[in-house]
Amino acid sequence: MGLIVQKYGGTSVADLERIRSVAKRVARTYDGGNDVVIIISAMAGVTDSLVEMANQISDSPDKRELDVLLATGEQTTASLLAMTLHAMGYPAQSLLGHQARVVTDGTFGNARIVDIGAQRINELIENRDIVVIAGFQGCDINGNITTLGRGGSDTSAVAIASALKADVCEIYTDVDGIYTADPNICEKARKISVVSYDEMLNMASLGAKVLQIRSVGFAKKYNVPIHVRSSFSEEEGTMVVNENSGMERLVVSAVTHDKDQSRITLKKVPDQPGVAAKIFSPISEAGVVVDMIIQNTRAEGQTDLTFTVPRESFADAMKIEKAVAEDIGAEAVLGDENISKVSVVGVGMRNHSGVASKMFTTLAKENINIMMISTSEIRISCIIEEKYTELAVRVLHSAFDLDKEE
Repeated sequence: MGLIVQKYGGTSVADLERIRSVAKRVARTYDGGNDVVIIISAMAGVTDSLVEMANQISDSPDKRELDVLLATGEQTTASLLAMTLHAMGYPAQSLLGHQARVVTDGTFGNARIVDIGAQRINELIENRDIVVIAGFQGCDINGNITTLGRGGSDTSAVAIASALKADVCEIYTDVDGIYTADPNICEKARKISVVSYDEMLNMASLGAKVLQIRSVGFAKKYNVPIHVRSSFSEEEGTMVVNENSGMERLVVSAVTHDKDQSRITLKKVPDQPGVAAKIFSPISEAGVVVDMIIQNTRAEGQTDLTFTVPRESFADAMKIEKAVAEDIGAEAVLGDENISKVSVVGVGMRNHSGVASKMFTTLAKENINIMMISTSEIRISCIIEEKYTELAVRVLHSAFDLDKEE
């Protein structure tokens, strides 16, 4: 028997019937003699509808008030789940982020957790209450309601599990674990039984949508075991844990893809000290995240500089860089939104050579041109034309023997 933190996503609590189903699962865990803390998301679609209402009032709604509005989604499901448990005869109490003492910085819309005062939660646990906490939200030191950004309930769950020293943090979603590729485009994709924090961090950053990347970073920092599983079945899912000698040593563990990419090229940039800073400082100040960067040196003291940004940031980044190009004397700024990133990930790559060669050869056989390349010790990423994404995922999945059963 232990302390189990369970997080349920929006699809798991999309209506009252699913909330009742979640309550039954929570009750079974509680009846097994475990202490249970639940982190709950808003019902599927609610956050988007709240944002849409705010945008009907203003093209740029006040960020503080937007957080106050968005936090009501999780408040609704937390109270409904607690009510359902009460109706079933179980002791339960719901807490909002500030009541659970989830303290964040003051960045509205994308706040970061700085502390969790676990005393209130522990008191309820000691009283054998089931604690239902609204995820995605907290408050800053001035008492303002803040939200943690998209997927923030994952981070809430892992952070609270860490503060409570929980035995495991179970993330319930609409998929039954982490797969070797997206099963929607690769029918031979297999569920992975165990994956390391480092692999999951790379997969999350490279397009896998199952876990929010900040939650995985939190889990790695505080050594919180995560069990990703489906709220619609009783099957075991995928454990995300520290790398250990007992883990399966595949050279490549998964193939990921990300279509939400775009690239920008500045042509004939003066090849001088300080120019790169002039190019990237303005978009950094605008909050645009840059991923890959490639510089091609030309003759006569000039260079071409290409980098990728999220597609949602493309228009802003292009506007900024056109102004920068004029300032530094670059010849032109070119943009391309019809690209995607395909990556292979695996801790086994640390001790094996030839992964890059196999990846490039496999793509070449399918006539898929590689525009940009980025590597780390456990990951290789390639930028390709978007129309080849599904094909690239499937052929790489086969090339690295991920089609084979464990």
